[in-house]
Amino acid sequence: MQDTATSGDIHISVDETYKPLIEAELKVFHSIYPKAHITADYKPEAECFKDLFADSSRLIIVTRELNADEKEYFKKVKITPKSMLLAWDALALVTNKENPDSIFTMDQVREIMAGTSKRKWQLVFDNEKSSTVRYIIDSINKGKPLPAQTMAAKGNPEVIDYVAKNKDAMGIIGVNWISDTEDYETIDFTNKVKVVKLRADFGSEYVQPYQLYIAARSYPLVRGMFFVHREPHQGLASGFATFLGSQEGQLLIRRFKLFPARSNVVFRDATIK
Repeated sequence: MQDTATSGDIHISVDETYKPLIEAELKVFHSIYPKAHITADYKPEAECFKDLFADSSRLIIVTRELNADEKEYFKKVKITPKSMLLAWDALALVTNKENPDSIFTMDQVREIMAGTSKRKWQLVFDNEKSSTVRYIIDSINKGKPLPAQTMAAKGNPEVIDYVAKNKDAMGIIGVNWISDTEDYETIDFTNKVKVVKLRADFGSEYVQPYQLYIAARSYPLVRGMFFVHREPHQGLASGFATFLGSQEGQLLIRRFKLFPARSNVVFRDATIK
């Protein structure tokens, strides 16, 4: 029996940096549509795209859209994939709580990521094939490799644990992993490590990856969160993708400290009395 937008059984592939958020999204979606059964497989971004091309996942949630070569592939096989920006995400740099260095300019970040900083940091990523590695190499290192002392953990919780135990370590993770919510294990992580403050190249203040600074680009390590699906009919992948862009889905995105791209959010100055 063919699945519909609100019923059926499918697997989707999700960039593991979004696990806390998507677990919460699925919990709400399943409560609204009890006949829907979506199993999310959390893995490195590169593996998500492999699943999409192999048609083992009709829907992926990742940090980029299809590139020109990927679009050409789908054109040749006569499939029209759909994609949409769901949110603006940020990468957080985290250090040991006893480490005094937690405020950096972007020039200092570039030196750290290139391995030319006077202080030798132990960089820790979630996975060698992760979207965070790709982002740092492409956007910060401009294609140059990471330092030899860089290590890959076995996931974002392991990054947090390693940094919490090692004074010279700096972890690079998605901001939803350190969001102080009541929905997931992230609340514990915020007490284990220190979140670095950064100053953008043309900025005047040092800020952490809060939603206001993500939206205004005052925080410099910002990227998009997208869905891409190849579903030929309005099935369950389309239904969940639509939910993620709906008011309910966007409210959860906001709770997990990403900046929702499909809803209007207004920031107002507050007067403290």
